[in-house]
Amino acid sequence: MTTDNTYLGKIIRVDSGTVEVEVSNDIPSAAPIINGRLYKIGQIGTFVKMPIGNITIYGIVSSVSNTPSKADEIQLRYNFGSRFLSVQLVGEKIGDDDFEKGIGTYPTINDEVHLVIEKDLFDIYGKRDEGSIEIGKHSSSENLSVYADIHKLVLRHSAILGSTGSGKSNTTVSILKAILTDYVGSRVILVDPHGEYASAFPDAKIFKINDATNPLFIPFWLMSFDELAYFLVGAKPSDDQKIDYRMFRDLVTNFKKENNVLVSGTVDRNYITADSPIPFSARKLWWEMNWWLNASFTTTKKDEQTKGTAVIENDGDFENLIGAKFTSHLSTPSTSSPHVSQNKEYFAYEKKILSRLKDSRFDFLFNPGNYKGVAGTKDLNDLLNEWIGSSSKLTILDLSGVPFEVLDITVGLITRFVYDSMFWGRSETYTGKKRPLLLAYEEAHTYLNKNDSSSYSKQAVEQVFKEGRKFGLGALIISQRPSEISETILAQVGTYVALRLTNSGDQSIVKASAPDNLNSLIDFLPALRTGEAIIVGEAIKIPSRVRIKLNNPRPTSDDPKLVEAWKTAHPENTENYKPVVTRIRQQKF
Repeated sequence: MTTDNTYLGKIIRVDSGTVEVEVSNDIPSAAPIINGRLYKIGQIGTFVKMPIGNITIYGIVSSVSNTPSKADEIQLRYNFGSRFLSVQLVGEKIGDDDFEKGIGTYPTINDEVHLVIEKDLFDIYGKRDEGSIEIGKHSSSENLSVYADIHKLVLRHSAILGSTGSGKSNTTVSILKAILTDYVGSRVILVDPHGEYASAFPDAKIFKINDATNPLFIPFWLMSFDELAYFLVGAKPSDDQKIDYRMFRDLVTNFKKENNVLVSGTVDRNYITADSPIPFSARKLWWEMNWWLNASFTTTKKDEQTKGTAVIENDGDFENLIGAKFTSHLSTPSTSSPHVSQNKEYFAYEKKILSRLKDSRFDFLFNPGNYKGVAGTKDLNDLLNEWIGSSSKLTILDLSGVPFEVLDITVGLITRFVYDSMFWGRSETYTGKKRPLLLAYEEAHTYLNKNDSSSYSKQAVEQVFKEGRKFGLGALIISQRPSEISETILAQVGTYVALRLTNSGDQSIVKASAPDNLNSLIDFLPALRTGEAIIVGEAIKIPSRVRIKLNNPRPTSDDPKLVEAWKTAHPENTENYKPVVTRIRQQKF
């Protein structure tokens, strides 16, 4: 129908995924108005259609030229000023059926090509399906909503990527708000290392270190033994051949076995290991080591130096880090009693543990409020109830007060604990597969770095990406440097929401996930406007360029108003910076 006002031109070449179109010279305008709307011919990234009987094939314009792509002597027959479009085929629509990705019937030479108007876009994207959320508006039409399949977005995992200032945080808020608004039973945990998102979600339950209402506690005894040994004394699993490491493991195991009667249920002592998440006192652990290092005994024989042969004056106070006091002994072996302790295996460990315990920055680990597991206190079931069992659909774990050196272990602990709860609760009606959960990781590149072979958080998050789907646990990573993130994690991401990315390495991550014939769409990444994204993957019908709405209230990640700030004079004040320095010293707001 060359007389249709949507007519564009004819096909002059067909490849497996691409066709080339010669734009008709008879078109009166390069920007025709159709049904009151202006359409620009040859706009890269726009759709075109090729009607063939009751089949309509759709494609995306990838390049525009005034010569054919296969330029040879044949091009001489074309008039100067002719226009040619390279179009990448994306899908087809048969009759009144829904649009489907992929091509079953290919166009041929001289088949007509038409502009896609707004009505056609609605045919491609269709009406909103049950089980979807609105991501934003299509960049080609302010009236066309773009939807994502919520099941695939969450359980097949997803990523929001974008350079600083591209609108990444706003996009995160948009997607999470769409989930929380549309699904009354939804559950989301957002790991927020910089404390940016509380302002955007006033109804969320927010846990923060030293917060008066909802203080963040992550009991240190949640750590596996490897994590605990590394954190407390810097020991690694490779130290397993050392006597002090093995004694340390036995000591931790015995402490846990002593506390097997817990609020959430009695645990069979035979099943308790050094890795079991059972409460015990880190202060008492130090006290025990200190006792054996400093004790006096009535005998010099090591195997006879026991608590029964010790010469002790008082037990000290482990809660206040006061060691036991013993009757003075000679510094060298002697025939007279008391005798110095021969148990020196804990010498290096004891000092390191004491240093950790005295560091107030780690109070959220060592002094986790009332989480002691015994009668009259809280246990891990209470922690799960507060994080994922409350009436609040969104929990934000504000890690802005977590020391950087333990951020890795903290994120790992959170992830592994939530994963274990979903795994062991997978058949319960209130969690697991019956009530899935989304774990969102902001600033993921800082603790999921592919080059960090000893990262505990990376190991835990990789497990979620590889196996979480089977137990109802999905994950979302948010990052400005995807090229630095673990390749194992990226390989499991099903849907990418990519905002402006200027680094070629970061762009290649998204390009590798896109269908081979749609890489031209990914080439838009450096030129995207703020708040605009390319969405590719399983959750969306077709890779699309989408405008994300601006949210209010917003996260506190927006740029400072530099011009206004620098236009204002700031008089000198000798009292300035005192509170700043105090916060630096206390590591606390």
